[in-house]
Amino acid sequence: MTNKRDLRIVFMGTPDFAVATLKALLENDYNVVGVITAPDRKAGRGQKLKFSAVKEFALEHHLNILQPTNLKSESFIEELKALNSNLQIIVAFRMLPKVVWQMPEFGTFNLHASLLPQYRGAAPIHWAIINGEKKTGVTTFFIDEKIDTGAIILSEETDINEDTTVGELHDELMTIGSKLVIKTVRLIEEDKVRTTIQPKSDDLKTAYKLNRDNCKIDWSKDLDTIYNKIRGLNPFPTAWCCLDNEDKELIDIKLYDVAKEYENHNFSPGSVISSKTELKVSCLGGYIKVKEIQLPGKRKMDIKSLLNGFEFSKNAKLL
Repeated sequence: MTNKRDLRIVFMGTPDFAVATLKALLENDYNVVGVITAPDRKAGRGQKLKFSAVKEFALEHHLNILQPTNLKSESFIEELKALNSNLQIIVAFRMLPKVVWQMPEFGTFNLHASLLPQYRGAAPIHWAIINGEKKTGVTTFFIDEKIDTGAIILSEETDINEDTTVGELHDELMTIGSKLVIKTVRLIEEDKVRTTIQPKSDDLKTAYKLNRDNCKIDWSKDLDTIYNKIRGLNPFPTAWCCLDNEDKELIDIKLYDVAKEYENHNFSPGSVISSKTELKVSCLGGYIKVKEIQLPGKRKMDIKSLLNGFEFSKNAKLL
């Protein structure tokens, strides 16, 4: 019988995606001696302090929480050392300084939501869909000096369907990832880890950080490209564009649920074709059929509800 190592785990993470893994560690009776998460931030109209999803969960389970603003500060390093952990697990957190990730005896490993080395970076789930991938997955790897380049421990892949949104894929990878972390911890616990160096490739796709510019729809692109972009940003942070409705000024709109319709037509890109029950937007090779939309200052609504009270002009365009 294998002698198991006595693990003392520090967990680092911030959003919902990380909560599933922390929950799985507790459910499998692992000793989580500390949880590191982002500092509280002010949010909403009242500017009330908002806790991270990981902090909310950690509080419910009476875990020891640290919220450093500076991961290199002497006070944080001393607090981290005092936890006397021998394994650190990272899920959706910040880049760690070497003094932190080198600290534990059995290393620091990260769960990344792609099949490394593809889609290193901040938004791997989004970009896999935006780029029209048919497969993606999750990977655990030991952290090194660079971002998402360390030696791979385990990975698991899953299919991306034609109509999968980033919200759906996020939840699926969150579950698959939490199980992969438990498998990884068991290998470390039993001293059975065999790592693989990430292969070098000239054809690497990067998961760039999302911003307002790269979430804007370019209606001159082809139907599949636009469709993949919208579902790859649905429901967060959401694809957007401008509506020219031949009145005062351009307004920003957000598109959520859409379908695609292949058809040859003579409309210029971004032309709006509307009826009492349907809204279509022309692009190369067909139309985007809009099912859910959000106008400025309004809630997200289905297209029939919008068309009940909003009229698109004959020459309306999305830009």
